[in-house]
Amino acid sequence: MITAIATVAAVLLLAGPALPPYTSEVAPVTQERLGPSWRAGCPVGADQLRLVRVDYVGFDGAAHRGELVVADAVAREVADIFGELYRDRFPIERMDTAEKFAADDDRSMAADNTSAFNCRPIEGTSRWSYHAYGRAVDINTLRNPYISKSGAVSPPAGAPYADRNRTDPGMIHADDATVRAFKRRGWSWGGDWTSPKDYQHFEKPPA
Repeated sequence: MITAIATVAAVLLLAGPALPPYTSEVAPVTQERLGPSWRAGCPVGADQLRLVRVDYVGFDGAAHRGELVVADAVAREVADIFGELYRDRFPIERMDTAEKFAADDDRSMAADNTSAFNCRPIEGTSRWSYHAYGRAVDINTLRNPYISKSGAVSPPAGAPYADRNRTDPGMIHADDATVRAFKRRGWSWGGDWTSPKDYQHFEKPPA
């Protein structure tokens, strides 16, 4: 029954109203604009980051405008990737930068938010996450949850989506168009990890 409902939802999204042409913008970002997502001691400064504004398709089938902060070196390709997702009508719940959630990753994930830069360590370690370098993007975080080595699901409300046999719109699966769009540009996907699994997460280390 779940699969049937998801299939109908996917068809409705694909058959939605005509979309306007995709647009994107890459602009400098200030330390003030980053707010609590940046702090002294972060591995990159605001001058190494860019604010990327992109169009995306919402779950209502309409075009919306979102914002991501990423490293300057990957800003243009991130805009191109989201252009592919837009043309594929891959639905995104929301896309707000980390300071809108007071840089609280748990709050952002609970909101099913798609985001990138946030100066924080890898969970449970003292090592910087690739998010702290602007080289990681998380997409539809509730529908594509993080599953720890112990099996804990984050965000907790994403627990039903730990079942990756589901095919609900907005979910990411191995070798789908979303994964391919990132991998073609040298990004890796957390869904390929053995443990933990991070289905929302894409990252690209420096060359």
